[in-house]
Amino acid sequence: MKKAYLSLGSNLGDRENNLTRAMEELEEREVKILQRSAIYETEPVEIREQGWFLNCALEAQTELMPRQLMNVLLDIERELGRRRRIKYGPRVIDLDILLLGSSIVKTPELVIPHPRMTERRFVLVPLAEVAAQAQHPVLHRTIAELLAECPDQSEVRRWVQPGA
Repeated sequence: MKKAYLSLGSNLGDRENNLTRAMEELEEREVKILQRSAIYETEPVEIREQGWFLNCALEAQTELMPRQLMNVLLDIERELGRRRRIKYGPRVIDLDILLLGSSIVKTPELVIPHPRMTERRFVLVPLAEVAAQAQHPVLHRTIAELLAECPDQSEVRRWVQPGA
């Protein structure tokens, strides 16, 4: 079994339910969730004129190989209604592999560790909650160190469910 760290995000529809449904689908497809971060509300980064996201990070275990895991994530995105129309645009669900054990993968279709994770607070803040001491296999830095050095200044705040 390999340890996987995944990032989930949504800014369309019932954002919290979209995250929940994605996690349920992961559990049904050979991805055992060990730990989930809190949910964070995060401002959009690349295209700023869109709704804020809900994001979280997962620590999971899987026997899937990198490409198999990516295919599972893409299938779940499609099934939950993701349509890739505008790069970095609004989305019902976004699922990314951040780290997969100590694997380093670099193909045209898949790059692990995620190539932009160190530049994004919306990824690093939730990931640090579940894996602060995990090592980036290329940079040989912990997630906590990467977060402390992250140049991104976008807002990432713990989400409180309305009415809670």
